[in-house]
Amino acid sequence: MNEHVAPPTHKELGWREADPSQYIKGALDDWEVVIGMEIHAQVQSNAKLFSGAATAFGGEPNDHVSLVDAAMPGMLPVINQACIEQAVKTGLGLNAQINMVSRFDRKNYFYPDLPQGYQISQFAHPIVGEGEVIVDMLSGERIVVGIERLHLEQDAGKSVHDLHQGRSSVDLNRSGVALMEIVSRPDIRSADEARAYLTKMRLILKTLGTSDADMEKGNLRADINVSVRKPGGPLGTRCEIKNVNSIRFAGQAIEYEARRQIGILEDGGKIDQETRLYDARTGETRSMRSKEEAHDYRYFPDPDLLPLILTDEMVDRLRGELPELPDERRSRYIEELGLSAYDASVLVTDVAASGYFETVATGRDAKAAANWVINELFGRLNKEGIEIEDSPISAAQLGGILDLMAQDVISGKIAKDLFEIVWSEGGDPAEIVDRRGMKQVTDTGAIERAVEEVIAANPDKAEQAKAKPNLAGWFVGQVMKGTGGKANPKAVQEIVRGKLGIE
Repeated sequence: MNEHVAPPTHKELGWREADPSQYIKGALDDWEVVIGMEIHAQVQSNAKLFSGAATAFGGEPNDHVSLVDAAMPGMLPVINQACIEQAVKTGLGLNAQINMVSRFDRKNYFYPDLPQGYQISQFAHPIVGEGEVIVDMLSGERIVVGIERLHLEQDAGKSVHDLHQGRSSVDLNRSGVALMEIVSRPDIRSADEARAYLTKMRLILKTLGTSDADMEKGNLRADINVSVRKPGGPLGTRCEIKNVNSIRFAGQAIEYEARRQIGILEDGGKIDQETRLYDARTGETRSMRSKEEAHDYRYFPDPDLLPLILTDEMVDRLRGELPELPDERRSRYIEELGLSAYDASVLVTDVAASGYFETVATGRDAKAAANWVINELFGRLNKEGIEIEDSPISAAQLGGILDLMAQDVISGKIAKDLFEIVWSEGGDPAEIVDRRGMKQVTDTGAIERAVEEVIAANPDKAEQAKAKPNLAGWFVGQVMKGTGGKANPKAVQEIVRGKLGIE
C-alpha cells in the first residue's frame, strides 16, 4: 500500500524551484506558484492538416471547408507534408528531440464545431519530444524552461451564439487547421516569467516562420496550468486557465488565480482540479468545467492514418534551412558587435527590430547604433504607440543621422533635433542639415572668440574655475548655448580649459 507515500517534490522531479523573492505572501504563509503552459500555435501553411482547404484568415463563414473538414461519409484524411516539416523545424528551433516515428490518435471528446465528433491529435507518440527554451528576464537573469513535447493536432471550428435567438451557428473555416501544441514543464515561477516565456516562444516561432503567432487572430493561444504550494512542500492541485490570447492577460490571469487558490487553502478549503476561463473585463477567472484527464478522452490510434516515419535526410535538410535564432543572434551581438547583454537582449526581442538595427549598424559603430535604436527610436515608438514596421524614420534615415555625427558634421544635440525633424517631416538628413544650416561649428577661431566672450563676461567665475576645475563645465554649457548647440563640444571643452589655464 502506498497511500502514505508523499508526492514527489520539484527537486526530486528535476524541476525549477522558485527564488524566495518570488514567493507570494498570504495572510498566514509564504506560497510558491507553479506554472506550466500549453501553447497552441497555428502552423504557417496554405492548406489544412488533413485537407487541401485554405487556411487564410477571414472570408465568409464556411468558405474554407472541404468534404474532409465537414466529415462527409467516406472522406479520409491525408497528411499535409508542409505541416509536418513546420513542426520538425519548430522542434529543432527548441533544441528538442525529433521523433523519427510518431502516430496520430483520435481524441474522443464532444466538439460542437468539429463535425467528425473527435479530434485527430497525437498522444503517446508525438512528433517532437523534450527540449528547452532560454528566457531572458528584465533583471538580466536567464532561466531555462523545459519543453515536454510538441504534437500536431487539428483545430476546431467556431460556434457563434448571437446571430439568431435561441439558435447557435457554426463556422468551420478553422476546422482542421493545423496546430502545434507545445507543452512546457512546470518550470515557470511567476507571472513575469510566464509573460517572458510566452514572448520568447512567439519570437522563436516568428523567426522560424513556422507560425505567424498572431494572437489577435487567434493563431497563438495559451492554456496555463497554475497551482500553489508551500515552499518545499508537495505539489498542489492545478487549475487550467483556457485559451488566453494576450501576453498581458496571461500575467493578470496567473496573478488572480494564484491569489484565489491561496485564499481557499488558507481558509482550510481544497482546490478542485478544473478548467477555468479568464474574464479580462473583471480581471478574474471563473469555472468552466471539471478538468479532464487523458483517460477521459479515450485515445486510440487513428485507423485512417499510418504511423508517420521521418527520414534522416529530411531532418538534416530542415536543420540546414534554420535561420539564425534569437539566442544565436544575441550571442553574436555580444561577442562580435561588443554590445552589452542588456542591449543585445532588447534588440532580439522582435524580428523586425533586429532587422532594423542590423541595417543601421552595418558599416557603422554598433554601440552607437544600438544606443540610438533602443533609446531614441524605441522610446519614441513606445510613446506614440507605433510598431517598428510603421516607423516614420527608416533605418537608412537613422543611419544617415549617425553618419553625420561620426563625420563631426553635427553634434549629438543637433542630431536629436534632426531626429525630430525627420520623424515629423521625413527627408534626407544630409540635405536637411545643409538647407537649414545645422552644421556644427568646427572653426577653432570662431569657437575661441565665443569662449573669450563668455570668460570676459564672467571674470569672477573664471577666477573660481582655476581653483575648482569642475566649473569649466559651466563655461562649456554657456558657449554651447550661445552658439545654438552648433559648436563642436570637444573643441569647446579643450579651448575652455586652455583659456582658463586648467590642466
